[in-house]
Amino acid sequence: MRLTHVVRAGVAATAAVAATLAFPAAASAHVTVNPNTAVQGGYTKVTFRVPNERDDASTTKVEVAIPTDKPIVSVSLKPVQGWTATTETTKLATPVKTNDGDEITEAVSKITWTADANSAIKSHQFQEFDVSLGPLPQTDQIVFKALQTYSSGEIVRWIDEPSAGGEASHPAPVLKLTKKADTTTAAATTSAAPAAGGGSSDSGGNGTAIGLGIAGLVLGLAGLVTGVLAYRRASAPTA
Repeated sequence: MRLTHVVRAGVAATAAVAATLAFPAAASAHVTVNPNTAVQGGYTKVTFRVPNERDDASTTKVEVAIPTDKPIVSVSLKPVQGWTATTETTKLATPVKTNDGDEITEAVSKITWTADANSAIKSHQFQEFDVSLGPLPQTDQIVFKALQTYSSGEIVRWIDEPSAGGEASHPAPVLKLTKKADTTTAAATTSAAPAAGGGSSDSGGNGTAIGLGIAGLVLGLAGLVTGVLAYRRASAPTA
């Protein structure tokens, strides 16, 4: 075996490891809700972020389902230029009493945004849709199942609910809800933590990805060194 062949094999192995580690990041773009946490019983503004994942089609319609098993009484939409927004309501199985004593028998169950001819989300672009919600229900999370329609007629269903078995292939946007006491405790913990230790979940995920990338490169280089040593032993003169 020639030394050049060993070197080429080591470089190819390193590149393959790096490509494998980079693949999940490239495939991770999906419909999300931001921020992804809020407080039970309060009002919040969330943004549904919709990236276009197709090179040959534009996103022309976005549909987001609002759960009604624990309904949200107030749903308000911020206009988006070039998009028409409509809502659908559903009759509630159990009416909701407001603080004013009124009885709510219907709630918004679906929001649909439709683009005009010039405003569809093009390839490598994204659009954001703002919604005001409240009062938020007394539950741990709200799963907003979403449908993304492309100009080709394809519909991508972002409807997979969170599970302990790992990341879903088409995860639905999820808004985590905390109790007021939990929020106070979290704020106190954050203020007491050292500045160097602070970081967002995104930075933590980036740190993990970087660590995996470095580990992959080290493995590739180790394979290269092993190949070189094997070559030298094979080429050494025998007594």
